[in-house]
Amino acid sequence: MRPEEGVMQSRAQAMAALLELITDELVIICNGFPSREAHKLRDRDANFYMIGSMGATAGIGLGLALSQPEKKVIVFDGDGNVLMSMGTLATTGALKPRNFIHVVFDNEVYGSTGNQPTYSRIVALDKVASAAGYANVERVREREDIVYEFKDMLASEGPSLLLIKVNEQIEDADRVPIEPSEMTRRFKAAVDKGTS
Repeated sequence: MRPEEGVMQSRAQAMAALLELITDELVIICNGFPSREAHKLRDRDANFYMIGSMGATAGIGLGLALSQPEKKVIVFDGDGNVLMSMGTLATTGALKPRNFIHVVFDNEVYGSTGNQPTYSRIVALDKVASAAGYANVERVREREDIVYEFKDMLASEGPSLLLIKVNEQIEDADRVPIEPSEMTRRFKAAVDKGTS
């Protein structure tokens, strides 16, 4: 079945499926509702929530992957964030960190600011990543495909990009209550010991 024909998940549903599979990986989560949803679904010391700084998540994850080559680094990103920093796709493709998985939840809108449309409905971000040199690129929307492809990427050498088409439904989730200084402290400790 082509991805366009499948049942579209909400971002929170797709994220929950991924979080069930994560063990000791380091996870950087983009600003806005994705961080809020991830915190509600499964808070862990090895999660770093971007409170602001739209578009910076993939760059931070890339730097972490390069500095911690023995650890798998996962970025949870949104289409709006990726569009804001397209150069990071090229840098990732050029540097080819084998331990880097870039998950893009693509709802085709800026959900945290009022559902203004993004250009991801016109610009296929998975095709951009493939052209930039990512080793593995997949586009999915059904839960079964999300789980299958993510498991494969966890076991493969990257860089990998998993683009998940999601609907605009937002999980009712409060703001992340962790102070930036405390989040930094606990995340650094998780990096240093390698467990969540």
